[in-house]
Amino acid sequence: MSSGLGGVLAVMVLALTGCTATAGTGSSSVEVTVYAAASLKQVLADVRTAYEAATPGVTLVVSTDSSAALRTQIEQGAPADVFLAADTKQPQALVDAGLSMGPATHFAANRLTIIVPTPNPAGILSPADLARPGVRIIAAGDEVPITSYATESVGKLGLLAGYPDAFAAAYAANIVSREDNVKAVVAKIELGEGDAGIVYVTDAATSAGVIAVAIPDAANVVTAYAGLVVKASDHIDRAQDFLDWLTGADGQAILTRHGFTPPPR
Repeated sequence: MSSGLGGVLAVMVLALTGCTATAGTGSSSVEVTVYAAASLKQVLADVRTAYEAATPGVTLVVSTDSSAALRTQIEQGAPADVFLAADTKQPQALVDAGLSMGPATHFAANRLTIIVPTPNPAGILSPADLARPGVRIIAAGDEVPITSYATESVGKLGLLAGYPDAFAAAYAANIVSREDNVKAVVAKIELGEGDAGIVYVTDAATSAGVIAVAIPDAANVVTAYAGLVVKASDHIDRAQDFLDWLTGADGQAILTRHGFTPPPR
């Protein structure tokens, strides 16, 4: 009788111990949701792996889209902990609206390039070719950061020797499609649905289906990436720790390996 009771008690102890361990494991695990610009998708895969290895108990959940779209989602109450944008305008809008825990932090920079499909059927060899009649240019929507950068670069190109005064107007007239984000621009060029597009150099480097056509330094644009901790986050300390890690030596090393440059000072 006593041995039977002892066996029952042992089973109960084991069951309670198992429940406690499971509950403890679950309670110590935190998901930090990162809303990030589409151009960060590849690099954040490596960032996530490295950060989770360095920070046991934290899982990064990454969602990518255009910075403008993600900013709007956060304004509407989307459950983001960290916002990483491909510009400074979108984060600053959240700061100005009181939706950030503090000022935006610069964490990387990028530059622009032209991409064409690997067969290059339109024979585009220089930026000047973007103004030729019949060239199909794939661009992004007006609110997407790459659009303002591309517009600035095209304006600078029009001032260079050998470019017509109406270069910017001819470029604009050749735009046949506007996409939701820069990754969608790359995808359409890969499929040959356009002859050229202006994207970040890091996007060109990660695509096997495109050829990069350089933009002269005199007309190129340095693009600043900025991030912040969302004020409504349920994990503010963890979110700030991730942002600090990204701007530290380990995070910067991964960004550099993917072709990003240090943030402007």
